[in-house]
Amino acid sequence: MLWYSSRGCIGQCEKTGCVGERCFSHCRFLSDGASVDGPWYMQEPLYLRWKQWDCQSDCRYYCMLDRERDRAGSGQDPVKYHGKWPFKRVYGIQEPASVALSALNLAMHFHGWLSFFILLHYKLPLKADKKPYYDYAGLWHIYALVSLNAWLWSVVFHSRDVDFTEKLDYSSAVAVLGYSLILAILRSFNVRAEAARVMVAAPLLAFTTTHILYLNNFKMDYGWNMKVCVFMAVAQLLIWAVWAGVARHPSRWKLWLVVVGGSFAMLLEIYDFPPYGGFVDAHALWHATTIPLTYIWWSFIKDDAEFRTSNLLKKVK
Repeated sequence: MLWYSSRGCIGQCEKTGCVGERCFSHCRFLSDGASVDGPWYMQEPLYLRWKQWDCQSDCRYYCMLDRERDRAGSGQDPVKYHGKWPFKRVYGIQEPASVALSALNLAMHFHGWLSFFILLHYKLPLKADKKPYYDYAGLWHIYALVSLNAWLWSVVFHSRDVDFTEKLDYSSAVAVLGYSLILAILRSFNVRAEAARVMVAAPLLAFTTTHILYLNNFKMDYGWNMKVCVFMAVAQLLIWAVWAGVARHPSRWKLWLVVVGGSFAMLLEIYDFPPYGGFVDAHALWHATTIPLTYIWWSFIKDDAEFRTSNLLKKVK
């Protein structure tokens, strides 16, 4: 029965509180919030309202599952609903695979940053004022904070996709790409003067900020955002690749691994496919590939700190 296939299923669910034989105790009121057959305490429990899994969203979810079951039975491929693949929830989590993998990326960045901090302040020599010799330390600390923020909101967004979490996730991802591009230029061209760093960073920061404001206040244009993100990602990969080819850095092979691995990982973001088993799609696999790449990346950053510190100490002596 394909009455599930459109608004008929959702409308019927909101009136009866049931999708087929599955009924919801918190779904006995109209879509405008007016109670059908009981006072306020018959409506959604607080824990559901906190997650914003209300009557309408539950009806949409279970109607979607039933429709996909009918489509699979007739040999049809999955389709997107409101721009999203039909994922299966686990304990109310909308995309459990992406949530778990985003959390692992968050942990990997925190581990990398912590080991970088320990290396700088407890293992490498310090200046007389107790500051590191490594002249890119501050920039990498900012990078760590921006990355941690991005992966945190990735966890939240994939747990529950609403307008607020979507904007924070997309904005944070753009911020990471924009700042990473700045960092790629500054490190590969060995820009150390503060004035020169500001001249390089200012236009890119302005572009990144403008794009974030556009997404949040004018239009959430997914196509345009994808083009901007791919451009910034490709640009920094090319910069690092060229630098790895011409520089005599002792850990340039790690750069090559990140560049090549990042290029293949980017294809997963561009090439989209339905979630396998309702859980793992191309985006989740992209999250999986970034975990080992993050470990290698922070390993390179630590090697770079040791390499630069050693060179600067030789010049001091």
